[in-house]
Amino acid sequence: MPNRRISNVIAGQSLVTATREMTVRTACRLMAEKRIGAMLVVESNKIVGIFTERDALNKVLATSMDPDTTKLAQVMVNDPMTIRGDKPLGFALAMMADGGFRHVPVVDDNGAPLGMVSARDALGQDMLELEKEMKRREELEGSIGY
Repeated sequence: MPNRRISNVIAGQSLVTATREMTVRTACRLMAEKRIGAMLVVESNKIVGIFTERDALNKVLATSMDPDTTKLAQVMVNDPMTIRGDKPLGFALAMMADGGFRHVPVVDDNGAPLGMVSARDALGQDMLELEKEMKRREELEGSIGY
């Protein structure tokens, strides 16, 4: 499961991006519409930041900043860690665990954004595979008589 390539995890995913000048409210509306928890802030086809639900909650709402006037540049995480699509999913999961975040931008060899892998995306499919494996093992154990 964790050996699955990140490129397979993000296959078919549409890339949702923002600019530094986008307001928090506009970004949050777009995230809600697309049903995503984070979006990349991109300039000249390079990732300059990431804006997440946590940023909206902790940096904007909890501090009483105005989401209609606050720009993403003020509250985004600058220069986030990234990963290439040819890496195993386990690498991204380890990065998330070590860094305390839930989203990792995926880039090509030149640093151009390809997508985003999230804990939810990654674990959703893996949980289905784990459930299938557990059921298969239960059936095997039942036929052996354990």
